[in-house]
Amino acid sequence: MAVALPAGAAQAHDDGSVRATVTPASTAPGATVEVSVTGCSGTTGTAGSGAFEGDAQLTGRDGDKYALNGSARIKHDVSGSYDVTVTCDGHPHQGAGTVRIERHNPDPVSPVRAGGGGTAQLTTAATAEANEAGPGTRHAVVGLILAGVAAVAVAFRSVRRRRSE
Repeated sequence: MAVALPAGAAQAHDDGSVRATVTPASTAPGATVEVSVTGCSGTTGTAGSGAFEGDAQLTGRDGDKYALNGSARIKHDVSGSYDVTVTCDGHPHQGAGTVRIERHNPDPVSPVRAGGGGTAQLTTAATAEANEAGPGTRHAVVGLILAGVAAVAVAFRSVRRRRSE
């Protein structure tokens, strides 16, 4: 009979009355999520998950009538779906909710004219081709203009010297 009482008490806490809602339900690594828990009596609790950096500390007015709320940061190296375990009333409630972490491709699809970052690997091939091709038409025109200005300056200076002698 002593064994039947604790088992009955455990069943009362595992009947699924405790629910955790994670907002947003699908997020990126490193983001902060809000956890809202219903079905706990009392004013405090914790919510933990393999995706969280640490447990979310839950607080609220009256857990029987209102939700307990807290926040947690998602680990940077996770992806996929994770269960949320809530501890309140002195008991753990496993699988009270879920959170989904989706990794987004950090590399841009095409090069961005921003000067670096993830585009470096995409522009390496283009830079190698440009280095092999040599100077283009724009470089030739700028060089001719500079040579012309230098020639005019030398001619002007030599004319001024001859006049002063």
